[in-house]
Amino acid sequence: MIPWAVLFSITILLALLISGRVKPAIAFVTLAAIFLLLGFVDTATLLTQYTNPALATLLLLLLVSLALERSPLLDWLSRHLLKGHPRLATARLMGITAILSAFLNNTAVVAAFLGAISRQQRIAPSRLLIPLSYASVLGGITTLVGTSTNLVVNSFNLSASGSELGMFQFSLVGIPVALITLCVLMWRANALPHHQLEDTNEKLSYFLAADLEPDSTMIGKTIEKNGLRSLEGLYLLEIERHGRLISPVAPDEQLQAYDTLVFTGEVGKVQALQRFPGLHLFGHQADNLLATNLVEVVISHESELSGKTLQDVDFRSMFSAGVVGIRRGEKRLEGQLGKIPLRVGDCLLLAVSADFRQHRNLDRNFHLLSGSFTRPQLRNRESLLSLGGFAAVIALATANVLPLFHGLLVLLGGLLLMKVISLAELRRRFPFELWLIIGSALAIAQALENSGAAGLLATGMQGLFSGYGVYAAFIGCYLLTLLLTETVTNNAAAALAFPIAWRTAHAFGADPLPFVMAVAYGASACFLIPFGYQTHLMVYSPGRYRITDFLKIGLPVSLTYSAAVLLITPLVFPF
Repeated sequence: MIPWAVLFSITILLALLISGRVKPAIAFVTLAAIFLLLGFVDTATLLTQYTNPALATLLLLLLVSLALERSPLLDWLSRHLLKGHPRLATARLMGITAILSAFLNNTAVVAAFLGAISRQQRIAPSRLLIPLSYASVLGGITTLVGTSTNLVVNSFNLSASGSELGMFQFSLVGIPVALITLCVLMWRANALPHHQLEDTNEKLSYFLAADLEPDSTMIGKTIEKNGLRSLEGLYLLEIERHGRLISPVAPDEQLQAYDTLVFTGEVGKVQALQRFPGLHLFGHQADNLLATNLVEVVISHESELSGKTLQDVDFRSMFSAGVVGIRRGEKRLEGQLGKIPLRVGDCLLLAVSADFRQHRNLDRNFHLLSGSFTRPQLRNRESLLSLGGFAAVIALATANVLPLFHGLLVLLGGLLLMKVISLAELRRRFPFELWLIIGSALAIAQALENSGAAGLLATGMQGLFSGYGVYAAFIGCYLLTLLLTETVTNNAAAALAFPIAWRTAHAFGADPLPFVMAVAYGASACFLIPFGYQTHLMVYSPGRYRITDFLKIGLPVSLTYSAAVLLITPLVFPF
């Protein structure tokens, strides 16, 4: 009964992750704590998982990346990549992105190019942003440090076998798979929507809410008489009055005190509301908007705003800015601005004060799309030392001269000594949730083993594929991981699939390494929907994409990627 109870609890965990109602860190830590109380894992084992050397290496890599992502090299590349013919520019963008993502955090690479792509007028951003995100994923599969998923799998492999995976062990399969898939992505990029910023019928729309003060001269007059039907670049969608929505709004509708007027509009046309007396644009007097600096940002996957409304947080105090618009893909959001739960990937239009750039929590919460505000960059000397030091660490680890953990620790100490990064920045950006998820997942995997649940799963996999051989079981483990990564997060998928793949390999008497690689490559195979991977969410609203756009491009990419992985992996890593 105990193995079945453990498997049932894993099923509940998976359901919670898919529903999105519980954050992954909370779900994994809670289940690990339950297993500890029930005796499936002891205290010493639990604590050991949180100090797993491979997990510590992952955390160090993410902390060192805080300096690398501020290098002016990324901004220089973003300014020069999009020159020349659009097809050539797209190919160049994808190639450079894949190469950079093999060694740098792919979120940082996408963030560096996101603003430049969104601001330029030569090529429609919608033709570039999905290729940018997918190329960053494909580059990440080629090295141990290319993506956190590979390092997560390395953590599990170290815990299970006592040995770590090599720096370029992933390259033997990853590079040919990436090249083949990039060719298909280049071909399918022509099918992406063509949302030009200057197209009259497809203006970049925001969801705007403006409150009518009780002393406004607009009260008692109709929409028509107030001139709200002839706004250039803005359109009145609905009115919220005493908790109910009036939509559509008739021309003879009379305005009342405390009405909330809901508009869609272009970024540059928000100031059109400044001529209406007594109209407040979500905390900003509309007639003061001409004096403000409008900045467009995307909510990052690290943001503490995710899942909260603007009324839940003191946004103005946190950032010295007010939100004047929200956009989520091409979807028009319903209801009052301050009551909308924010999501990772939402675009916010901010009216910022002069103190905005002084806030230290901007990098954690936002990726900049447009506006005069720019992130602080490293000086050239600091950039050369940071990039050179990182390259030296990778080279020494590859040559087995200095372990990766040791090299990254020395590099981090050097960056702190040179004041390239500060202790305060490390505290703000420490990937605490990721540490909790992976440490707890390692403990859960140990509980699966100790309770006999892992053996039960392996027996089931063996029975399912016994008539088809070990290769069929290998395909089954890959497809299981792919299904998990499309429905939950990539790191959670790797954590849940690894113990199943490991025990299945042993049940067939096969070398576990190809099964380990199947989990690693399968956990990065998130191409079909935007919600399972952080870089997809980053480009979702700036590209004004629909979910069907990801499916249309992602399906051939996913099929090509999967076929290449399933064919090449057994050739490189025999059973």
